[in-house]
Amino acid sequence: MTTDPGQIALVLLSGGLDSATMLAIANNEGFNCYAVSFDYGQRHRIELDAAQQVASQIGVVNHRKITLDLRAFGRSALTDDIKVPKDRDAPTMSESIPLTYVPARNTIFLSYALAMAEVIGSSDVFIGVNAVDYSGYPDCRPEYIRAFEQMANLATQAAVEGCKLTIHTPLMELSKTQIIERGLQLNVDYSLTHSCYDPDSSGKPCLRCDACLLRIRAFEQLGMIDPIAN
Repeated sequence: MTTDPGQIALVLLSGGLDSATMLAIANNEGFNCYAVSFDYGQRHRIELDAAQQVASQIGVVNHRKITLDLRAFGRSALTDDIKVPKDRDAPTMSESIPLTYVPARNTIFLSYALAMAEVIGSSDVFIGVNAVDYSGYPDCRPEYIRAFEQMANLATQAAVEGCKLTIHTPLMELSKTQIIERGLQLNVDYSLTHSCYDPDSSGKPCLRCDACLLRIRAFEQLGMIDPIAN
C-alpha cells in the first residue's frame, strides 16, 4: 500500500496484542498515526496503561483517551458482576457469543472514532477486529465493518463533500499466530501489551481467560513463550 506523505490514520488502540500489531502495520504503511483508547469501565482497565506504553514504543502523533461508562448498561463479564469464563478450549470458545461480549462496544467505539477522524482530517480508521480467532463477537465480522463504513459515509460532512472514510481491518483474516508473526517482523514489543480479561489487583494476567489462552497458545505454536506468561 502506498500512502501519501502526511496522510493521517486514526487507530483504535486497546493496549492488547492485536491493536499493538495493527498500530505497527499502520505506521509501517507510512501513515501519521493518531491513537485513541477507551476507558469504558472495563474490569481490565490496566490495558490503558499498556496502550500508553505501546503508543510510545511504536510512535504516534497523538494518543487520546476517551472516557465513557458502559457499566451503566452492564450485561458483560467485562462491565458487570459476572464471572469471566476460564480454562476453555478453542471449540468451547467458539460455541456461542461469550459472556465477555460488551453490547454494541465496537459500534460505540467506531462512532467516537468517526467523529474524531473527521475533526483531525483523517479518512482512514484502523480497528483490530478478527474473524478467524475471534471469540464469537458479532461486531468483529467483515459484514459488520462493511455496513458501518457504508453508514459512516452517509453520516459526515467530510464524506458528503467527497472525503470518503475507509475502515481498515488488516488483521481480519489472520490467525493469532500470523498476527504475532507480523508484529515480530515490525518489532512490536509484546511484553508491553495486555490482553487479560480478569487481571488481579496488581494487573497481573490470570493466564486462564479466553484472551490469555488464545495468545499463549499462539506463541507456543511459534515455539515461543508469551512474555506475559513469564
